[in-house]
Amino acid sequence: MKARAHIIVHGMVQGVYFRYSTQREAQSLGLTGWVRNLPDGGVEMVCEGPRDAVEKLVLWSHSGPRGALVERADVSWEDYTGGFLTFDIRY
Repeated sequence: MKARAHIIVHGMVQGVYFRYSTQREAQSLGLTGWVRNLPDGGVEMVCEGPRDAVEKLVLWSHSGPRGALVERADVSWEDYTGGFLTFDIRY
């Protein structure tokens, strides 16, 4: 079963390679989508793929890479669209 999650991560999550680490984690899980920094200091991502892999990235986003201090990760489950070919960092 395919799934899609929209995640906004709050805390000290910029300047700690969060986007790059998210991209690597998503690619290792076979997910597609994107990640970007937000003006308020958070990080936003959308990921799609097999439900179990999406759930793993959601779980990972609650801690992030070493150096990140995640206060919380807000997760919204959305309808799978299949609209991405890769997992990209957006600037």
